[in-house]
Amino acid sequence: MPAIQAEVTVAANSTNNNLFSGSAFEYSRGRQLLSLGVTAAATGTLVTIQSGADVILEESATYIKTQFPIVPDEMFYNDIMEMFDRLRVQIRNSTGAGIVSRAIALLTPL
Repeated sequence: MPAIQAEVTVAANSTNNNLFSGSAFEYSRGRQLLSLGVTAAATGTLVTIQSGADVILEESATYIKTQFPIVPDEMFYNDIMEMFDRLRVQIRNSTGAGIVSRAIALLTPL
């Protein structure tokens, strides 16, 4: 099962347009089940999740935790991805300091 794991620091008052940009698994190679968890080390970050044309999560507060999400307990976001769907996890930091954000995506071929 392919997996993507990313950890980035989002600078003050800025946006990371896709935590998974550049990953070999950013674009789906076939139909697959997506299970995704996202955390941030402090309050003030907002996450938006898209899978192809599907909006999985509109901009919402990020789950606060100083570690990666726990599999499977904190994999809150799920979707069926079709071939060539792009997985996009955008993090916006609305604070005056950098904040570490982490995400894990598990991709199960169907």
